[in-house]
Amino acid sequence: MNTEENPQGENPRPGQEAPDSQELAAQQAETGRQRLIAALWPPRVTRAQLIVALLLFVLGLGLAIQVRSTSDDSALRGARQEDLVRILDELDGRTQRLEDEKQQLDDQRTELETSSDQAEEARKQTLEKERQLGVLAGTVAAQGPGIKLTISDPTAAVEADMLLDAIQELRAAGAEAIEINDVRVVANTYFSDGDGGIRVDKQKIGAPYRFEVIGKPQDLEPALNIPGGVVQTLEKEQATVTVTRAEKIVVDALRPAKRPDYARSSSQ
Repeated sequence: MNTEENPQGENPRPGQEAPDSQELAAQQAETGRQRLIAALWPPRVTRAQLIVALLLFVLGLGLAIQVRSTSDDSALRGARQEDLVRILDELDGRTQRLEDEKQQLDDQRTELETSSDQAEEARKQTLEKERQLGVLAGTVAAQGPGIKLTISDPTAAVEADMLLDAIQELRAAGAEAIEINDVRVVANTYFSDGDGGIRVDKQKIGAPYRFEVIGKPQDLEPALNIPGGVVQTLEKEQATVTVTRAEKIVVDALRPAKRPDYARSSSQ
């Protein structure tokens, strides 16, 4: 009598029924699951994988902190549209001026490298730099294109800080020489309110306030007239403001050159 083989090739024991196909499939699936679990757990992680995972975690954490810090501390989030326009204009103007200055320095370097008489060329550039520094320090007169700004104050509402705001806006727009009511404005100039009027470096000035400004008129005038800028602020105080462009502005109020008490040239 022939005995029928089970699906695994084994004969059933006497008195034992052969497993049907469903039971056999279930046993095989259970066995496969156990093998998969045994292969995955406990995890076998190499040292290289641990290092890569740690680096990715640190990188992700740093990016998250940076993004959150930028979004939380941004001073522009609550800024008004007028302020954003002014900031953008100032950044554009500063970028252009830096590009122009870089081009000038590159041209000077090229002239020094290609000039047949480098000593003479260096002397010329030194004299030009001395003249430029004299203009900035207010020790020499200057002339060039620019604007005239006149502020009439019939209600005596204009204060020192308003004039200082005008100076700062003009400087940010690229003003190279400024004079107000025959007083030369330099880097350390200060404004103060006092009895009977406004003082500029201890010199009393009164309305109308007349600014003579040398610089690029196309940059200076818009800087004063932007929404929320100097002109609008002064007009809210009932002041009358006029800005006119000019091909030639003369700034001839001078500041005495101060001799340093202790500093000496290191080339001596």
